[in-house]
Amino acid sequence: MTSSSTPIAIIGAGPYGLSLAAHLAAADMPFRIFGRTMATWREHCPKGMTLKSDGFASNLSHPDPASTLAAYCAARRIPYDDRFLPVTLPVFDAYATWFQKTYVPMVEDTLVTHLAEDPHGFALTLASGERLTAGRVVLGAGLTHFRRYPDEVTPGPLVTHSFDHHDLAPLAGREVLVLGAGASAVDTAVLAAEAGAAVTLLARRAAIAYHDMPDPDAVSWLSAIANPSSGIGPGWRSFFCTRAPRLFRRLPEELRLHATRTHLGPAPGWFMRGKLEGKVKTLLGHRLVRAEQDGDAVTVRAQDAAGRAVTLRTDRVICATGYQPDLRRLLFLDADLRARIAHVEHTPRLSDRFETSVPGLYVMGALAANVFGPLMRFMVGAEYVAPRLCGHLARMARKTSAAA
Repeated sequence: MTSSSTPIAIIGAGPYGLSLAAHLAAADMPFRIFGRTMATWREHCPKGMTLKSDGFASNLSHPDPASTLAAYCAARRIPYDDRFLPVTLPVFDAYATWFQKTYVPMVEDTLVTHLAEDPHGFALTLASGERLTAGRVVLGAGLTHFRRYPDEVTPGPLVTHSFDHHDLAPLAGREVLVLGAGASAVDTAVLAAEAGAAVTLLARRAAIAYHDMPDPDAVSWLSAIANPSSGIGPGWRSFFCTRAPRLFRRLPEELRLHATRTHLGPAPGWFMRGKLEGKVKTLLGHRLVRAEQDGDAVTVRAQDAAGRAVTLRTDRVICATGYQPDLRRLLFLDADLRARIAHVEHTPRLSDRFETSVPGLYVMGALAANVFGPLMRFMVGAEYVAPRLCGHLARMARKTSAAA
């Protein structure tokens, strides 16, 4: 077991962690970054998936103009368009691999198993057995920790989350019920059906709200003013969320939380429209009452809008019901440290510089959404956070050096 120290430790090697690390490296700032590189994308997104985000909103962030997905594709003659050509998972995975090897080769493929306060800042224990101290810590915890299940189900071998299904081939020949009406639900249902499963999709919504297909002929100065584009979708509300996260932070708390909960609800990409037809049975407008594992099957009870009961028996239930960021689910956080983090709805309150109420502890990504808005739920948010947090950490380092 070894012991060492670092001025900055980044926990998480997803889009936010890699982007911040890339900016710190470009600024010649010393740091260490821990985590399995892009693990959610590589190990938990279903094979064959297409990203919902537009090409221009699917970048990892670095000061180098050649670091973008567009530049990567152009250099390799891979078909690409900012808005009108969906990005496939294999193309994005290859891009992310290249980005990491080019700009963040120092990623350490190990997990942090414990984080606590220390007289010198913070004490970290790694799965490798190493212990180290860090002056400042940045949490870039991804969705791994935050799977959300409906209250009506009990997770188990036959009741799982869409997060657990990277490879849907093992479901061939099985009857599968998918819960949800968002992108993850539709992707999982379609790809499971293509893999040979008999799939039913059950959702409370009476209809699936797909994104609108972009229309090149509709692009004009008038439409740009009436419905401006942004990295998280068209419209003035989305434009505000992407361009003014610090102003969003200053909204009244009740309004801010409501906007984060309700803006940009579950919606599959436009390119998935029509793919359910003929492949997947749908039970829309149905409320789940209970799903109970019964031997080698699951009994599912639901009600339609008129209160009529529906009972199904299926081999598997997949809950494509999203994620709920919650500090309590970060089990590597020391209990005393977690208790010192001021929070709202179990997500941290943050300063303009993404700092928690514990000095030197910062948070990026989904856990920051209740403060900085829906932008933090999307990969494109890393392009906002990384350069700003890097600049702040550099200024803090200069102050520390001057004081010494």
